[in-house]
Amino acid sequence: MESLDLIREFLKDHVGLDPEKVTAEAELAEIGVDSLMMLELMFEFEDRCGITLSSDLKSPKTVGEMVTLMDRLRSEQS
Repeated sequence: MESLDLIREFLKDHVGLDPEKVTAEAELAEIGVDSLMMLELMFEFEDRCGITLSSDLKSPKTVGEMVTLMDRLRSEQS
């Protein structure tokens, strides 16, 4: 599953957000992603992709930054 699709599915399931509103430019805080939801999203990513995230990761501010982070982590751990 593509990183953007995973984020869209997660936000649809957890906050009822229309997947079309989840664009690379969207700021996570503005679409309802607080620090707790960010952790939940990262745990979901770990579970689905079979990777382990470092505790010292910088928290992304936009959906695009999150996608870049997820893609980078996938390539590093594959």
